[in-house]
Amino acid sequence: MAIIVHKYGGTSMGSPERIKNVARRVAKWHRAGHQMVVVVSAMSGETNRLIALAKEIQPNPDPRELDVVASTGEQVSIGLLAMALKAIGVEAVSFNGSQVAVHTDSAFGKARIESIDSDAVKKELDAGKVVIVAGFQGRDAAGNVTTLGRGGSDTSGVAMAVALHAAECLIFTDVDGVYTTDPRIEPKARRLDAISFEEMLELASLGSKVLQIRSVEFAGKYHVPLRVLSSLTDPDIPVDVEAVSGTLISFEEDPKMEKALVSGIACTRDEAKITLTQVPDTPGVAYKILGPVAQHNIDVDMIVQNIASAGTTDFTFTVPKGELERTLKVLNEEVVPVCQPKNITTSTSVAKVSVVGIGMRTHAGVACKMFETLAREGINIQMIGTSEIKVSLVIEDKYMELAVRALHDAFGLDKSPVEKGCCKA
Repeated sequence: MAIIVHKYGGTSMGSPERIKNVARRVAKWHRAGHQMVVVVSAMSGETNRLIALAKEIQPNPDPRELDVVASTGEQVSIGLLAMALKAIGVEAVSFNGSQVAVHTDSAFGKARIESIDSDAVKKELDAGKVVIVAGFQGRDAAGNVTTLGRGGSDTSGVAMAVALHAAECLIFTDVDGVYTTDPRIEPKARRLDAISFEEMLELASLGSKVLQIRSVEFAGKYHVPLRVLSSLTDPDIPVDVEAVSGTLISFEEDPKMEKALVSGIACTRDEAKITLTQVPDTPGVAYKILGPVAQHNIDVDMIVQNIASAGTTDFTFTVPKGELERTLKVLNEEVVPVCQPKNITTSTSVAKVSVVGIGMRTHAGVACKMFETLAREGINIQMIGTSEIKVSLVIEDKYMELAVRALHDAFGLDKSPVEKGCCKA
């Protein structure tokens, strides 16, 4: 009897009717002979409501107390789902993060899971019950309630699958899988049957909102197969049909993997560009600029350094748009006195577009094809970043959707690898 973990997001738990549908779906898997663990998020919009409520009381809420407040949304969800299952004759028991227990560090608001005690869950599974666990939360060594940050319920679901040695973790959401790009931008975007962990990790880090990046890291590290599928389909669809629907996130060597040169295109407008002009062109200047930024826990994405004039260089990098003000404060207080740049300029009118694919490892010319495609559309490239399986470009944000559609067409992503003839024996 396999242990299967289901994770349901806020949209899936968004109303009493949807909670009842989740219960029917879980009951179906349970009656098919699986031991079921269900990890759930708060009802859609509830966490935002709770945080807003906290800010009405204290404009900059105390991090410990904010976690106490924010974690209550999931506690409501687990109780309601347990009731819904019992109402249709399925024995169920709910656990919050402390009861499981999910042990985390003490970084309130963005805690990381360190370990999970699975004994209590296994005991209830062996008794024939469905176990429902609150996502997004845990407790630190001092017993304080902690939360894992936005999207943390995905990580909770994967972590439970790891702790229980589950056969698979199914992430139910409001989309029916992972697409070649955002279907709202490119209507011809195609759902992928399978994608590698490496590709999914890149897509998640580059702006794809299907899965939280830490959950993909966790699953890849512990080799837990993930499947992304929709909770908005008929809850009574046969288990054997549902078990192969959506998108499987697995390993590159998996024979089910599509052998595509490029698997997907990610895009985001959540970028701000910062340029320090005419800083000293000396060893260590990059550290002198980015070291203080890193010490303030600000993520830096793309970096370009070039010679400006004799003895000086221009240094450009991007940060999340929401971190721009804080980054400028760090630069002005800690970097300017040391590096003495001539100017610091910024732009928030930029977007990042990236192509991702494990097939790029053995094929040259992907970047060249991107440059040619964008040149044909009259789109100027401001920054370029590459890795073994991705090429990222920074462009003006007004051209982002045009760039995505043009690149999607250029790489033939509306067609499967079989249709393009790259999987023939």
